[in-house]
Amino acid sequence: MEIQPVDLKNIDKYTSNLYEAVIVIGKRARQLNDQVRQEYNTQLSNIVSGPEDEFEEKENPDQLKISLEMEKMPKPHLRGLENLLEGKINYRYKEEE
Repeated sequence: MEIQPVDLKNIDKYTSNLYEAVIVIGKRARQLNDQVRQEYNTQLSNIVSGPEDEFEEKENPDQLKISLEMEKMPKPHLRGLENLLEGKINYRYKEEE
């Protein structure tokens, strides 16, 4: 995987400081990760498997294919950073009561 530096001045355009950007990107990455996990579990539940034996692990080619496809997807933290830099993330602070 190639390392691509990010200009911090670009991040400051969308947030008031770098620490705020890290929190926003982290929360977006968690959302994206939850979506990917849900999609993965949905695809796995569609695979019909035979009777399961606790002591014997069998390789399932369909499950392996799905896992490899998921691994090739961009990582959630990188997608979160891209979303912030593209201006796709809108965030706000909780209002105190």
